[in-house]
Amino acid sequence: MKAANLYTTGVCGATMRRLPQEVPMAQALHPNTAGSLFATDGKPHPLQDSLMAATFVLGVLSFITSFFHSLHLLTSWTGLVGLAVGIYGQWISVTTRQRFGLILGLGAAGVGFLIGMAHGGLFGGVIGR
Repeated sequence: MKAANLYTTGVCGATMRRLPQEVPMAQALHPNTAGSLFATDGKPHPLQDSLMAATFVLGVLSFITSFFHSLHLLTSWTGLVGLAVGIYGQWISVTTRQRFGLILGLGAAGVGFLIGMAHGGLFGGVIGR
């Protein structure tokens, strides 16, 4: 059995130690997630994820119901609550993925809220007749 040569001759005759072939590449051990839009830190964040989901659902509901003039109460209230939840979620968010979802929900909630206000507002037709 032949012994493996662990040393090699480098530049200018210097002797260098050769790395064994079993050493894994650094990028295989630590994948680059810094450039990913949905990068996460690998830790669970149940409160932040719940606020992101609630903001997104309220925003989509507010945006969709804004197309119906008679649903201005639902539209404006879900938009207002979606904005409040989303702003708090932005304040305590940890990862880019959470912030991305929150911005989508906040945008939809904001548009729905403003259209709901234009169609009659938070109390239009219920108070002040």
